[in-house]
Amino acid sequence: MPVIQITVVEGRDSERIEACIRDVARVVSDTLDAPLPSIRVMVNEVPANRFAVGARLKSDPAPETAA
Repeated sequence: MPVIQITVVEGRDSERIEACIRDVARVVSDTLDAPLPSIRVMVNEVPANRFAVGARLKSDPAPETAA
């Protein structure tokens, strides 16, 4: 039974998340030759102030770029 966990920053609409779940389940089923009913996909949505790339939170304002 494959179990897939996806973590994303909050903000995407439900329809996109649901489409992702379905697509991932189908791809895993096809590539691993696993029955679709055995696939488990979980999406964890994380607030932007709880997700960082390096020391920069996703909730931080975008850095200004030099013109």
